[in-house]
Amino acid sequence: VQLQASGGGLVQVGGSLRLSCVVSGLAFGRYAIGWFRQVPGREREPVSCISGSGDRTYYEDSAKGRFTVSRDNAKSTVYLQMNNLKPEDAAVYYCATPERVITARCDGWQTRFRPWGQGTLVTVSS
Repeated sequence: VQLQASGGGLVQVGGSLRLSCVVSGLAFGRYAIGWFRQVPGREREPVSCISGSGDRTYYEDSAKGRFTVSRDNAKSTVYLQMNNLKPEDAAVYYCATPERVITARCDGWQTRFRPWGQGTLVTVSS
């Protein structure tokens, strides 16, 4: 299984970025996909989750109203559109799959999903 996140970069406060996560090695549409972020020295934080069909989305309070998660199952890709970025959004962002189970649901995603890959770095300058 491979999940490759990309799209990070340097952006000013109030700016936008769109992250992508390309997934291979699994039946993409059968899996919910989550986004997490982590600042070095701090615990990993959940950000968002999208169901396998894309009909249900979930956001942590820090992302609500500013971030939008979506997916294109034909391209095995999940996106995270981030608007009105704040300095506290700076982190390495990872995409994640359910751990040890095959599920298209986001149940328990904050603690039951496993991030993969090296992530993509988002830097927000003030």
